[in-house]
Amino acid sequence: MKLPEIQDLIKFVAKAGVSEVEIEQKDFKITIKTENQKKRAEEHIMMMPQMPMYQQQQMAPPAPAPAAQLPAAAPAPAAAPAEDSKLITIKSPMIGTFYRKAAPDKPNFVEVGSSIKAGDVLCIVEAMKLFNEIEAEISGKIVKVLVDDMNPIEYDQPLFLVEPA
Repeated sequence: MKLPEIQDLIKFVAKAGVSEVEIEQKDFKITIKTENQKKRAEEHIMMMPQMPMYQQQQMAPPAPAPAAQLPAAAPAPAAAPAEDSKLITIKSPMIGTFYRKAAPDKPNFVEVGSSIKAGDVLCIVEAMKLFNEIEAEISGKIVKVLVDDMNPIEYDQPLFLVEPA
């Protein structure tokens, strides 16, 4: 089973509301357990001892995806280096999934041109089924949103460019 298949299975189990799923094949075993909704959901993936190479191979593919996002953001700052010197980059405090709004039917927390002040919610980062509000630490104006909605992000990945007030 490849990592994307395992991630899809975890998402399916979480959405289905099943408390435990166990799959066993020739060379590996996977158990996914979730607690009730009041507690944090936990996913446990247990690989059998004879699979350490398989597990390492599965961990490698996610790294290039966020790296591919960073070069896309790099050309924009290169286009205006004089302007970027005064901009402040707001970075992700954790690994997770980036959301620009609280729910699909809600408006984005901030847009390009939005004025923000310290304590304003800028986005949500979902990590391990916990939705963490990311708040501004400075006041200013959003100049650029560097990540698309519902994309995976890495720790310390640039999310917003802000012109300080």
